[in-house]
Amino acid sequence: MVKRKIAAQETKRKLISAGLELIKEKGFNSINVEDITKKAGVAKGTFYTYFKRKEDIVPEISRTPFGEIAEEIEQMENAELFEKLRHYFRRFMEQVEFCGIQICREWIRNVIDPNHVPESMDSKKWFYDCEMLSNILRNSKELREDAPVELLTYIIISELYGMMISWCMSNGKFEPLDWTDRFCDIRIKSIFQAYLK
Repeated sequence: MVKRKIAAQETKRKLISAGLELIKEKGFNSINVEDITKKAGVAKGTFYTYFKRKEDIVPEISRTPFGEIAEEIEQMENAELFEKLRHYFRRFMEQVEFCGIQICREWIRNVIDPNHVPESMDSKKWFYDCEMLSNILRNSKELREDAPVELLTYIIISELYGMMISWCMSNGKFEPLDWTDRFCDIRIKSIFQAYLK
């Protein structure tokens, strides 16, 4: 039973990896399920064991790397809030750039076009990102109890998504990592200043 479960996880990982590689190379609209399964080295029907449609693979591409960021933040228990936020922003944008502009466009499309989004709400990247950042803020011992965590979360996530959109609109000319550092240096402290203990 354990071997079967490990094999199933490996097959799903192969499909996600193949999907990411193909989307980065050809663009989301230029590939189909058969392309993904061929690249992954599995039968076409195997895809439907894990996903209902091609679009369902896009949120999965973000789960592992962005989950790793959450784990890294948890390990930074003695770090100051601003250090955690800088780490979060930088790693967030590193993952966005690693996954490529085509995946980034699909993540944004999932947020903007509700008819395009996979059925389960928790698979949407926007909600996942908001939850992760909200947890960082809620666990901070530096913020006052009356700090508007939900509002602060939406302000910060909107900035990150604005950088993602700028990257997509500029067709890669806008440098998200450069702007992430600038944003952290200039804006982060001013946004949170009124809510620090």
